[in-house]
Amino acid sequence: MAKSVVIAGAGIIGAALAYYLTRAGAEVTVLDTEEGGNATTGSWGWLNANWGNPEPYFHLRHASMGLWRELDRDVPDLVVDWCGGLMYDLPPEKLLEFAETYGRWGYGTRLVNRAEVIRLEPGLRLPPETAVHVAEEGMVESLAAAHTLMNAARDMGARVIHNVHVKWLEQAGDRVNAVITDAGTLAADEIVLAAGAGMPGILQTIGIGLKFSFPKGLLVHSLPAHRVLNGLVMAPGVHARQTAEGRLTAGVDFAGGNPGDDPTGTARALFRRLQDLVTGGDAIAMDFYTVSAKPVPGDGFPAVGRPLGRQGLYVAMSHGGGTMAPIIGKVCADELLAGKREPLLDPFPLDRLLMG
Repeated sequence: MAKSVVIAGAGIIGAALAYYLTRAGAEVTVLDTEEGGNATTGSWGWLNANWGNPEPYFHLRHASMGLWRELDRDVPDLVVDWCGGLMYDLPPEKLLEFAETYGRWGYGTRLVNRAEVIRLEPGLRLPPETAVHVAEEGMVESLAAAHTLMNAARDMGARVIHNVHVKWLEQAGDRVNAVITDAGTLAADEIVLAAGAGMPGILQTIGIGLKFSFPKGLLVHSLPAHRVLNGLVMAPGVHARQTAEGRLTAGVDFAGGNPGDDPTGTARALFRRLQDLVTGGDAIAMDFYTVSAKPVPGDGFPAVGRPLGRQGLYVAMSHGGGTMAPIIGKVCADELLAGKREPLLDPFPLDRLLMG
């Protein structure tokens, strides 16, 4: 008999969970508490295993990039642009360290000079003397990808309930056996929480506290414009990319910057920086900006697994959910349905985040 699974959350991680669990034979119900997920809606959409990650986390993210390539092949209508990333927002010595270290780990880093930068990104107004190019990086429109993965899960039999909010979890002994919502009670063999900013409140209903933070990130979005960027550009003070429809999307970094007390003013200042990045930037007009809460586990690394070994309950959260969604979905399906724990997660035991 198929195992029943309720997933709370329909952002990019929830959609990947639904896809992998349904594909593996589970009877899946998704509770869509906020259309597309707040963090997914405000995602910059960079698929990477880039700078600043310790080696174990690099390998986990790199594995997820590989799964994105499989999804790109296997899921009709999923659009992933493997455009490559150009980075020069670090001092020259740090760029060299990045290229050497990550190249040794198996990442396709390549130091490039100014002439090569101009060939890769001729639209940059002030091309740097040195940069690192990673051809295997890509970008995805996270909200569209979440919808596509969710539709693929539906086609395989998953059910999605929209506009429903989780009130609390129900447990008997050490097993969580149901989720109570404003639309009624749903019992299941497994409850999987991918609810982003709603996660702490849901867990507290059964006395579990995990260390999370939810910093806000601001991104600016232009009106559709002529093509000025070919790939992802990580420049000092601005990370930018251009969508298929021509919109330039940027933050002070990939996570978006602090909106401050005047988010409109912050957005305008950031957009001026974006205009300065590219040739002819004055002709590009801002359309809107987004501010979203980014779910970040306490130490910045993934929160994936059973808190306190609690049967019937599984937590799925990660900073950089756009990149991490496929590996989290596959890990969860393997663990809940086949009893296999992914060794790449061994350095990140969930209970390290327990409070008290």
